[in-house]
Amino acid sequence: MHQPPLPLTQDLVLIGGGHTHALVLRKWAMKPLPGARLTLINPGPTAPYSGMLPGFVAGHYSREQLDIDLVRLAQAANARLIIGSVIGIDPNSSAIEIDTHPAIGFDTASVDVGITSDMPSLPGFAEHAIPAKPLGPFAAKWDAYRTGEGPTSVAIIGGGVAGVELAMAMSHALSKRNRASEIHLIDNSTALSALPSKSADRLRAALRDQNVTLHENAEITHLTANAIHLKHGSTIEADFITGAAGARPYPWLAETGLTTHDGFLTVNDRLQTSDARIFAVGDCAHMSHAPRPKAGVYAVRQAPVLFHNLASSLSGGPLKSYVPQKDYLKLISLGKKSALGDRFGLAFSGSWVWDWKDRIDRKFMNQFDDLPRMPKPPLPYPRAKGVQKAMGPKPLCGGCGAKLGRDALSHSLATLKPAQRDDITPLPGDDAALLNTGGARQVLTTDHLRSFWSDPAVMARIATHHALGDIWAMGADPQAATLSITLPRLSETLAERTLTEILTSAQSILQDAGADIVGGHSTLGDEFTIGLSVTGLLDRDPVTLGGAQDGSALILTKPIGTGVIMAALMSGKARGEHVADALQAMQQGQKTAAHLLRDAAQAMTDLTGFGLAGHTQNICLASGLSATLTLDAIPLLPGALALTERGEHSSLYANNRAGFSNIEDSPHSRLLFDPQTGGGLLAAVPADQAGILIETLHQNGHPDSAIIGHLQVGPIGQISIV
Repeated sequence: MHQPPLPLTQDLVLIGGGHTHALVLRKWAMKPLPGARLTLINPGPTAPYSGMLPGFVAGHYSREQLDIDLVRLAQAANARLIIGSVIGIDPNSSAIEIDTHPAIGFDTASVDVGITSDMPSLPGFAEHAIPAKPLGPFAAKWDAYRTGEGPTSVAIIGGGVAGVELAMAMSHALSKRNRASEIHLIDNSTALSALPSKSADRLRAALRDQNVTLHENAEITHLTANAIHLKHGSTIEADFITGAAGARPYPWLAETGLTTHDGFLTVNDRLQTSDARIFAVGDCAHMSHAPRPKAGVYAVRQAPVLFHNLASSLSGGPLKSYVPQKDYLKLISLGKKSALGDRFGLAFSGSWVWDWKDRIDRKFMNQFDDLPRMPKPPLPYPRAKGVQKAMGPKPLCGGCGAKLGRDALSHSLATLKPAQRDDITPLPGDDAALLNTGGARQVLTTDHLRSFWSDPAVMARIATHHALGDIWAMGADPQAATLSITLPRLSETLAERTLTEILTSAQSILQDAGADIVGGHSTLGDEFTIGLSVTGLLDRDPVTLGGAQDGSALILTKPIGTGVIMAALMSGKARGEHVADALQAMQQGQKTAAHLLRDAAQAMTDLTGFGLAGHTQNICLASGLSATLTLDAIPLLPGALALTERGEHSSLYANNRAGFSNIEDSPHSRLLFDPQTGGGLLAAVPADQAGILIETLHQNGHPDSAIIGHLQVGPIGQISIV
């Protein structure tokens, strides 16, 4: 007999995608704890690996090689990923506050957020410099700077190992581009004082070889644009200023009420804070039982102990102690493909040390590319005829990729009898109905999504914007909504937490649109789904699919590509940053765009499951026209075209492609048939108004809006591309 999935009863939340948590996620993917729901919260979809940062700055590694893809890692671990920054923990209410998300509850939590090298006490730093930590923003700024033209001047504040590595890496990167450069390394006392003298001397010599000017005992008073001002009155000019000193904990850690040491969370030998339910690891933690300097080697070796203790905390088992090593091997990059090693007072350097370091770093990162995957269970045998064909070659997509195909849907709808009530105005082809109630005109629509992302709050936002699309497309103003929610099997506590996140997220969007939640229905099932029925009020004639005129321009307000990106996410082939971009696009509301377009629109629809070609054809069929789409003018989500070039597509693609044999197949044209979830508005407008409408849309939060084609007299419903 088939064993149903176990209910989820405990919430484990990992705060931060640091090295320890990344390793814990990988271990969890291989051995999850049944009944536990795992959540990871991180500011972005990737986490840079600090060990390879100097190599990236020098140009030896690409930006992609520097990053751990947390989207793929969370997916392998069956964890939900919340993209946002934690701004507080309330142990009393067991709640974690996030800047981009409703607060979430926890039963056990772990903190691995690293440190920041921001220097708030140094006047002008925040305005005129970029801290070396967090690594993500720094890496992006440096990537843009080093690819520029002309002479350069760089200043690094902080003469420790991190500052020295950055200085030599920057010098090497700029010299490779034949750019005249000045590199300044500034310390308010003696540089490299934490290293043995032999290693420090070798690094000083390496700095001289790389033409790095070292300023010691140089007290900085303030920063201005492109200048560092010193106490004795001199000035160091630099157009790229960074800080690798003043490493400090994030201020919110001290506001949690947990015991801290200089702002770092104090942990015992079991890596627990003063609240036994909350653990902390990596640079944000202070090991009271064995104080150690901040170094990634400790974070890596904490991972097995943390993994065991988190699972034991959730299941009631015994905890293990973490005993850090007394000393560790330091491998320090020297800019070129050379490195210095230091351990037990011994110093050694050369290209072979770089090769050694490179092998260690690549081995660490490779484990996040080679992720464990659950094998697919074989199909039962014997089985009914047609099962394999009905399943298709790909897993069923979520969102609009899970919709019925156009033929099945249209044939079924054709069996319905005409409306029998005289207060219902039929709108053939439109997704919403027009009701006439007491002299008021009301639009009614419904939409339902199968989950494709593990964060219920994000799915609620996407589903709400998606459902509102029909209201906006008809030129109406949203009025009221009911929700239909199916949750997977959860304990009462987890069900309450989840439902609260969903309702909070949906209500925020609906109220911004001028509508309210007035009811709904919830149930437990095999998987999470969410749907909304929404009403809207019209004080004008509705904008329908019919009404477009010969010569009209077609405007699209959002890029396309969500279907192929989400399909690739399911198969583990999408890059995390592209998934994050797609999620962000699906959460962009269309209120402003609808208000700007509805007076000019002759016909309008929202882009959903039938793809751009299908929805354009719907306008053509209702308006008695044909269309020409300009392929290169259609805005695309980052990564979408590359995925279609590799053969990725949604499970609904084949249905959407059928009937368009006149359109030649190419990676680019395949995106015309990509089902969209929470897609943009597609509007037919007078050609002489299209340019000013695009300019206005760009100025009002819709920078991807574009004129993508035109309508003309021709074979009704035919779509051509140029």
